[in-house]
Amino acid sequence: MRGSVESPGTLTPLSVLLVRCHRLPVNPGYTSGVRFLLSDIAAAVGGEMVGSDDPTLTATSIDSRDIASGSLFVPIVAERDGHEFIDGAVQSGAAAHLTSDPARVSGPAVLVADTGKALLRLGHAARQRLPDRVVGITGSVGKTSVKDLVASAIGAGAKAHANVASFNNELGLPLTLANAPDDVEVVVVEMGARGIGHITTLCDIAEPTVGIVTRVAEAHTELFGSIEGVAQGKGELIEALPSSGTAILNADDERVAAMASRASCRVMTFGQDAGDIRVASLELDELLRPSFVLETPLGSRAVHLQVAGAHMAVNAAAAVAAGLAVGLDLDTTLLGLENAVLSSHRMQMVSLATGATVINDAYNANPTSMRAGMASLLSLPTATKTMVVGVMAELGDGGDDAHLEIAAEAATAGIRVIAVDAPVYGSEVEHVADIAGAQAALGSLGPDDGVLIKGSRVAELERLVAVLSA
Repeated sequence: MRGSVESPGTLTPLSVLLVRCHRLPVNPGYTSGVRFLLSDIAAAVGGEMVGSDDPTLTATSIDSRDIASGSLFVPIVAERDGHEFIDGAVQSGAAAHLTSDPARVSGPAVLVADTGKALLRLGHAARQRLPDRVVGITGSVGKTSVKDLVASAIGAGAKAHANVASFNNELGLPLTLANAPDDVEVVVVEMGARGIGHITTLCDIAEPTVGIVTRVAEAHTELFGSIEGVAQGKGELIEALPSSGTAILNADDERVAAMASRASCRVMTFGQDAGDIRVASLELDELLRPSFVLETPLGSRAVHLQVAGAHMAVNAAAAVAAGLAVGLDLDTTLLGLENAVLSSHRMQMVSLATGATVINDAYNANPTSMRAGMASLLSLPTATKTMVVGVMAELGDGGDDAHLEIAAEAATAGIRVIAVDAPVYGSEVEHVADIAGAQAALGSLGPDDGVLIKGSRVAELERLVAVLSA
């Protein structure tokens, strides 16, 4: 929906959403997935069908600019009222739409009290038509990268469907479920959270059978209250798993490992220092792509990834665990893993025309991911190393200290730091007001220059990557 809500990758504060369990009547014409009659959608979301036509809907969208023929358009009400875009969505091919305003009906529609809550119910209805292999992924860092790796690993042996980019909240998750193809065999969903109870709400919709927790770190602590609160909230995924499911936990993170006590199902662990699936003999090539030995209960294998960053090796171990958990064999998961690519603005290695190397990790940032980015920068075979950083948002009371610590660690490591509109990094770094200032501060870059670009979403530092690449 044009300009009306935050990106589905950003979880907005949730009120308590009571999502009722609507199971649709079985129709022999359906296989599984997103094909719904409009009357079935009305029943699923507890709405009233408007009009006599009962089209079959083959996709769902909240963005009037992204409508395929036969889609259902769901207008979300936020900063902008999505109802303003109903006519445009219909003109673009939407076969029907939801509405909470009886005066805004354009063709077949379902009248509901709240379109956002109706989307959640529709997502849950779609879940009932999917196979019983749904992998949920949460954690303070690495969710999207692990999601990408899991989807690739599983995709080598089964028809897999995963959320786009970081669509991991109360908008993105039901859209992912509703848009799963009819012949899907495994669905992979990210679960973001900004407070206690958010993961539980998403689990009520997706009903995951496999759950992965990546890390617990200082992210969104302003809203969780403390890092212990973060651990409590992320662990809701493990508590939601059925007894027949599998919890996959990072053995290198003591807060994550402790979640085993909250599981009623089998537990698998991964890591570099410990775990059922462990990374050993890790090396990086000149493009920071990891090669390592993966040690598993089924034997050891040499692995070569096409994605950059030493920390991706442990993420890959989590992906292998997920493949085994859904019933694939080890070699099949590794085959898919070695061809994986990551979503945009995550550890993307960019070679400029001048010969300089840029690490585009601009999608988000917290102290843990910032340190991982610094480690990658230090691994570059370049003479100079510069970080262009934006604010690390939503860190709460310890946020100022966290920024100063990153600045101090960079100085100790010999990394030049340019902070864009982020005075919290202190007086020991260079400060610029905007992207143009950052470009000017970088000056002429050549083959001996390595640059890491990283900040929270609000900084939008990918704009600098675009400028430098152009």
